[in-house]
Amino acid sequence: MAAVAVAVAAVVGMSLVAGCGQRYGAPEPYDSLAQAPEKLAANGTTITVGDPTAEVTVHLYEDMRCPVCEEFETTGGGPELQQAVLRREVKTEYTLASFLDDRVGGSGSKKAANALRAALEADRFAEYHEVLYANQPEEVVDGFTDARLLELADQVDGLRTPAFESAVRTMKYRSFVTASEHAYERVGTEEQKRQRKGPGTPTAVINDVQVPEEIGGVLYEPELFAELLQAIQDRPWEWQEYKDYQPPPDPEDYGY
Repeated sequence: MAAVAVAVAAVVGMSLVAGCGQRYGAPEPYDSLAQAPEKLAANGTTITVGDPTAEVTVHLYEDMRCPVCEEFETTGGGPELQQAVLRREVKTEYTLASFLDDRVGGSGSKKAANALRAALEADRFAEYHEVLYANQPEEVVDGFTDARLLELADQVDGLRTPAFESAVRTMKYRSFVTASEHAYERVGTEEQKRQRKGPGTPTAVINDVQVPEEIGGVLYEPELFAELLQAIQDRPWEWQEYKDYQPPPDPEDYGY
């Protein structure tokens, strides 16, 4: 954790002292995820949750079968991100990948992404997203079946309707699932793009700056992630300086 703290401080260029809380004149926070607005962006693949006027945007690239995504969402920075969304300080964007189906077999990633798109149609995406990660099966187990996805939908008030059930069983949003995977693949390095591979999940892009791999551990340290979000909110111009961040050379490369 100390190493992550040092790395984060080096990237952001400040001591990451937390801010003073809600700003003067800030809008009233949402009571729950059910109150937070959510919509599909014009590009047809990005799902946005939270106050559209929030100054900080966290774009997450996730595969619903990815255990590291589950770690972020349940015990890492995810709960802190959710609280920031509820305070209307941050909005979250999601791009849903499904490459793990091809890598480990099955169709659970695609089925979960389709079900989440159906949940968005019912204005229940954020709540259902939370439930799916809280009940994620083993990565090698193709556990997100139609029956399981419908069973988990019972945990979200008002979600399991005939329209939702039909969308899940018929893969109504298959084209969305495919387009979302392609959007994920376009985010990687030039070499990854040529190979049609994405950058890995989860990948977080905050205000158009991808969290550098060298400080990726901040995603799994709740307090540090909350401090990073606060620092970006307080001093966004400094974060932008790291859009083309290059890690310092390893002293071992020079025989030190």
